[in-house]
Amino acid sequence: MTHIKNWTVRVLLALTLLSPLAALAQDDANALTERLITLRGQVDELQTELDLRREEHKNRMAYLAAQLADLEANRDRETLRVTQLREDLDEMRAEIAEAGVSSESLTPFLKNQVSALREHVRGGFPFKVTERLAELQELETQLDNGVITAQRGVNRLWAFIEDEFRISRENAIYSQSIELEGSNVLVDVAKLGSVMMYFRTRDLEYGRAVATPQGWRWEKLDSAKDQDLVARLFDSLRKQIRQGYFELPEALPLEGEAS
Repeated sequence: MTHIKNWTVRVLLALTLLSPLAALAQDDANALTERLITLRGQVDELQTELDLRREEHKNRMAYLAAQLADLEANRDRETLRVTQLREDLDEMRAEIAEAGVSSESLTPFLKNQVSALREHVRGGFPFKVTERLAELQELETQLDNGVITAQRGVNRLWAFIEDEFRISRENAIYSQSIELEGSNVLVDVAKLGSVMMYFRTRDLEYGRAVATPQGWRWEKLDSAKDQDLVARLFDSLRKQIRQGYFELPEALPLEGEAS
């Protein structure tokens, strides 16, 4: 009997000792389960955010591809226009050399070429339009007044077209007057070939030239990020960094104006 009592006491003692351990193990299991549920929720949130970022990146790449295609098309159009002008002038000079055309008979033809170039400048890239038109006007006036001969006028016109070709491929900073919010304002412009152009006012406000079906217009940039991007472009060009990767605000036709 004594032996049975001792065994019973030992069993009760063991159960008493194991009971807290079992409760502790149950608590740990519950805590682990809650932790796993929390982590799973965080993983789901991160996955959702990752999916959104992937979609944003995909859309951004598609937009940039469309922007690049549009800019390249603008560049090609401007290059084609200048190249055509050069070819026309080459043909004209060849005809003059072969036929020995007199200055009097050449002048009307030369003035027609000046008029064609004037339309090219007015309807093209908005870089120093006033100055370029003034140069053509001076050439025409000197022809009318007999200050220069038609042969010399051809040489002047050739030099003008060469400048137009240089403009189409040059990246640099210039100063020019633009029409901004109804007023003529003197600004610095960062010109990227004959495709894109940005401006900086004397008050360090930044903006861009926007191509629309109705022509080019100038507008300020509202976004602080866009202004910072253009400020970096000006700094790079100032440091003679003319090639490389630049993230820039678009200068495409605004939605609703593309048609």
